[in-house]
Order: sequence, then structure tokens, then C-alpha cells
Amino acid sequence: MGKIIVTIVVIIVSLGAIAKVLSNNKKKSEEKTKIVAQQNASVSVRIDTVSRAVPDLDVVANGNFAPAQELKLASEKSGRVVHVLADEGSYVKQGQTVATIRVDQLSVDLHNAEANYQTARTDLERYENAFKTGGVTQQQLDQARLNVVNAKAKLDQSKINLGDANIRATISGIVNKRHIEPGSVVSPGTALFDIVNVSTLKLNVTVNEAQIPYLGVGKQVKVKASVFPEKTFTGKINFIAPKADEALNFPVEITITNNAANQLKAGMYGTAIFDFPNQSSVIMVPRTAFVGSVNSKLVFVADNGVARLTSVTPGRVIGDKVEVLNGLTEGTLVITSGQINLVDGSRVSILQ
Repeated sequence: MGKIIVTIVVIIVSLGAIAKVLSNNKKKSEEKTKIVAQQNASVSVRIDTVSRAVPDLDVVANGNFAPAQELKLASEKSGRVVHVLADEGSYVKQGQTVATIRVDQLSVDLHNAEANYQTARTDLERYENAFKTGGVTQQQLDQARLNVVNAKAKLDQSKINLGDANIRATISGIVNKRHIEPGSVVSPGTALFDIVNVSTLKLNVTVNEAQIPYLGVGKQVKVKASVFPEKTFTGKINFIAPKADEALNFPVEITITNNAANQLKAGMYGTAIFDFPNQSSVIMVPRTAFVGSVNSKLVFVADNGVARLTSVTPGRVIGDKVEVLNGLTEGTLVITSGQINLVDGSRVSILQ
């Protein structure tokens, strides 16, 4: 009975040892299979052939037209409006009288100044005659002459003040709004007319740093208005900001001469078309070729079915393309998708 039990135990132990050996062999076989599979596996990727191309730097920038000159004409004197000589929509020239103000006090001041001037002149004649006979001193004669000068200055000032009652336009343009009516009482600073000169307009836009080297003050620019898509106007760059704004764009001011009909109006939506001709060809790759972002300066190159991590020097970013200054040559196959699954040396298969 004891021999039978021992035999059974031996058999069980043997079977366990055999099972353990088989299990270990299976694990080793699976590991080898995985290694082989990993070595033979490839990552599916898409590629693009590196080539030279002329970058399309022509860009458009949008903004709103603004008048080159705009004035809120205000009264300089107090008084009652007698005549309004310009209406909304009227074209007025610089120096043209657009309204008159009745200023009774100024008229009184003018009459008094004229009277004082005539009195001073009469006194001077009397003193000059008296001086010849010794009736007055040299000092009294000098004072009489000074009185004439002062009286003449006050008379001239009164004439100027009364002349200010004729309100004149200080710029040429179209009356956009009239703030007064005959009989209105005004005081210094009261708004009278809004005058807008649209014979020349300004278009303020922004461009990025890639376009700045190709722009210059005086350069001509094509300009379109959204309401006149079939018409093209010619503008000229008048100003380029020396400093970028918070969005790292540079403000640019363009002046446009309106056509004879003054079709362009202030406030209209406009588009500036910047043309950059005569560009030389450069090596460019899709932006998606970069690992992570352009700032990484790394791309994968497909070399005989193997991905090679390559360092490059990126240049300008133009749309969905990036200029490459160094690190790639024409004809190289650059990987544009699937990089997330790649490491240097990974085998790749190219998707058509």
C-alpha cells in the first residue's frame, strides 16, 4: 500500500515538472514571436516629396475706410445764429462762410474802438502843434503817439472779433451733419458742422512680420471695396508702424485717392491686396511634417522604409507650408502623418 502511494506521488511530481517546463518553453516562444513581430512590423505613414517652390506671399488685409480729413467745426464766439449757409450733403471749400452769428456786443465794441482811435489821432495832432510852440513837453507828445498805437491795436482786434461772427470752413469737404438752425444761440465750443473730406481716404490694416521686408512707404497697393467688387482702386503706403501690436502684427496706413464720383465713403469695408513679385524659389515642406510643432525643428524622413529623425532649420511660415533653410534637400521623402507612432529607426510603410 505504501509503495502505491509513493508511486502516485512520484507520478504527480513528474507531471508537474513536465508542465512547468512546457509552460516556460511556451513563454519563451511567445516572447521570441513578439520580438520578431516587432522587428517585422511597420507603421503606416503618408509622405511628401521635398521640392523647391516660389512662395506665394501675396496677402490681403482688411479694414475700414476713414476720411483723410475730418473736422467738427465749432463756434469761437457767443451769439445768435442769423444765417446758415450750408446744409448736410453740401460741398464747402476752405475759407467759405457757412454761417453768420449776430454779436451785438462785438458791434458796440467795434464802434467804441473806432471812436477811441479817432480821438487818439485828433489828440496827437493837437499835441504835435502845441509841441512846436512849446505848449507841451516831449514826454506828453510821446504819450499821445503811444495812445494812437494802442487805439489802433484795439480797433484791429475788434474788427477781428467781429469777423469771427462769420463762421468759415477751415477744410474743404462735404457737410456730414449740421448741428445748428437759424436762431440757435451758440457759445464758444458749440458744435456747428461736421465736415468730412473723402477726396482722399485712409485704410488702416495690419500685416505680419513675414510681409514687412517687402513693404515700404510709397509702395503702391491694390485696394478693393466690398460694395464695388468689380472696381480696383490704387492706394499708396503712407505709414508702417515701427513696432508690432499685441498680436505681433504691424499696423500699415494706406492712402487712396477717391474717384471723380467719390464712390468710396468713410466707414466702408475695404481690402488691401499686397503683391510680392519676383520671389526666388525655396525649399518648402508641409507644416504637418514637423514633430509636434515648427518650433521643434524636427521632421521624420523616410529612407528605404525606415524613419530617420532629422533636425532642420525652419524659416518663414507661409500658410500651410514652412520654408526650410537647412537640413533637407530636393527629392527627400518627408513624413507628413503618423509621426506619433514613430521613433528614430522605425520601419514604415507608405500609404498611397
